[in-house]
Amino acid sequence: MTLPDFSFEKKLWNKGFKVVAGMDEVGRGCFAGAIVAGCVVFDRNTITTFKDTVLKGNRKIIINDSKQLTPRQRKVADKWIRQNALAIGIGQASVAQINRFGIKKASEIAFRKAIKSVSIKVSSIEYLLIDAFFIPYVRSLRRKNQKAIIKGDTKSISIAAASIVAKVYRDKLMVKISKNPKFRVYKWGKNKGYGTKEHQNAIKKYGATKLHRKAFVATWLNKLKVKSEK
Repeated sequence: MTLPDFSFEKKLWNKGFKVVAGMDEVGRGCFAGAIVAGCVVFDRNTITTFKDTVLKGNRKIIINDSKQLTPRQRKVADKWIRQNALAIGIGQASVAQINRFGIKKASEIAFRKAIKSVSIKVSSIEYLLIDAFFIPYVRSLRRKNQKAIIKGDTKSISIAAASIVAKVYRDKLMVKISKNPKFRVYKWGKNKGYGTKEHQNAIKKYGATKLHRKAFVATWLNKLKVKSEK
């Protein structure tokens, strides 16, 4: 299996960009819960640290697309990232924002919040590596200073790291929410808001909540209706 590396980051550092960030989001396809974006900045020194701790020694640390890792692997990777990153930012868009603006605009809100969070900790981001999408309306980060990479979380360590910290953060959020008696039946601590069979059955039985994404649930219900009419 080919893992992400620092190829994209090194090219940009060599061109004089000092603050290069990687970004990714998680929870885009969920039935419930916020969408969360992660933003991670590494510097050149991280390359040496990564080679010494990951490539040569600690096999438990894997930096890759968060979907390819187990919960345990994500937890270990998240710890390493937080210890070695120059800066980390988290941004989220609420279910209310998703319902009001749609998933695309809500995702952009989460991305901009994550960027703002990082910019407070370091000087402004000079270049942004992002998984698949360009982010509009970001001060000092026009499209010429962004690179949208298809499947970027499998190619760039910065993007993969962003996907991991966002995933770990969102999973903790969903576990916490699932403990509320009002939402316990949906088992969000287990399915993290994704449309699993168990989650679907709970919606059928108990209905949707204020933390469910209206358009997502409606689309799913319409598909069920079409199937039942055939």
